[in-house]
Amino acid sequence: MKTKLTDITDVVRSKNAGPYELTFDLMFKSDEWYQRVADAKVIDTALVCDLYRIPPEDVLGIVEFAPAKAIKITIRRPISSGALGETDVYGAQQHAPLLDLEFEV
Repeated sequence: MKTKLTDITDVVRSKNAGPYELTFDLMFKSDEWYQRVADAKVIDTALVCDLYRIPPEDVLGIVEFAPAKAIKITIRRPISSGALGETDVYGAQQHAPLLDLEFEV
């Protein structure tokens, strides 16, 4: 049975991590859901590359942090914050591809 990320998280958000990086926070509703996703390694570099159409070297980190029931993803911004052609200065709307994510755990 597939599970939607938005059904098992309280927070899915994106934001600047400096002018050249974006960070995504996934905060789970329970320790059980966090642990199931973390153990299954559902959130990995291949998934991030597929969702954001970026090469693996642009995925700077995926950190699982059990005390917060959270997974943090950091990627290189395709265009630096505030540069000509950049459309989301604060990086606050970049989490949208994660909202439709479904997987089996």
